[in-house]
Amino acid sequence: MAYAQPFPLAAPQTKAVQAPSFGPDLAVRLICPECRDPNPNIVEEFGSGDLVCGNCGLVLGDRIVDTRSEWRTFANDEGDDPSRVGAASDPLMEGMEQLDTVISFRDGGSGIARELQRAASRSQNSRAERNLLTAFRDISSWCDQFSLPKTISDIAKQLYKRSDEEKLLRGKPLDAVIAACIFIACRQAHVPRTFREICNLTHVSKKVLGQCYKALEQAFNLSPGASAHSSAPSPSTGPENLLIRYCNHLDLPANVQSICSDIIVAARKHGIADGRSPVSIAGGAIYFTCHLLGKVKSVRDISAVAGVSESTIKLVYRLYYSEKEKLVKQEWIDEGKAKLDRLPFDSTK
Repeated sequence: MAYAQPFPLAAPQTKAVQAPSFGPDLAVRLICPECRDPNPNIVEEFGSGDLVCGNCGLVLGDRIVDTRSEWRTFANDEGDDPSRVGAASDPLMEGMEQLDTVISFRDGGSGIARELQRAASRSQNSRAERNLLTAFRDISSWCDQFSLPKTISDIAKQLYKRSDEEKLLRGKPLDAVIAACIFIACRQAHVPRTFREICNLTHVSKKVLGQCYKALEQAFNLSPGASAHSSAPSPSTGPENLLIRYCNHLDLPANVQSICSDIIVAARKHGIADGRSPVSIAGGAIYFTCHLLGKVKSVRDISAVAGVSESTIKLVYRLYYSEKEKLVKQEWIDEGKAKLDRLPFDSTK
């Protein structure tokens, strides 16, 4: 089965087409001695175990071994039963041996089983394949720790495999390359994660992570939100995309999230707090909305969830407070949801 190559290079290199080479035909053909047809019609009758010529009926062999599966399949697909041997083929492991040999560790304490395991692993996989499998295990482990779905893990594995094939990040630490792949996979799948969250998960410095991310972005011409097979651009990670997780961690009701999202959109329309990071805007907007609706949360709690300092949240709050008439809709006040007098003037208190 052929799979489309994920993450094609931005400027693919043209390869020289080699002229086809010809040689003698070494294929062995079974030909009926009576018909002597160069294209024989040989029929295998597994019921009787005979090999019969379909034209003249001459028996060419007997006691033919039935190599088909020993159970019946009622699948609509034609061809061999895919459940005959092993698990389903993994496109990420294409070109690699996907059947493993497992040696028991019960050797009576002699240590022979460990040596056999080591020898078997060395003989089955090359060094490049072992490094690729190690990276795949690390990606799966970190995605599980971050509660990321399997689709993001698969996108990160595809991206890492392509970068390893093209030797794009040679000399960079393995953890930094994996962290950059996970960060890009989150953006492709519209599950935004910040640099700080990825750095805290993988213990990779922000500088090295940024270098790896820029290299992959330029090599594959990636745009935020573009899939592995489509390069259609979409809006980058904004503070509205971060509100869902932050409000869930703070146990805030659903109306806080919707009103906070409207406040962020209105602030962007009027150019309030432009230039601030999405994380800072999300934290300050939540603090502003909580006071506006009477669902007060402390700055310390919001800072712990958003991962920004308390002073940054208060700075965004002061910017919103100075333009509160432009951000708060009159219908919220008329319905009794919001009250401007709930907003504290001095945010440092």
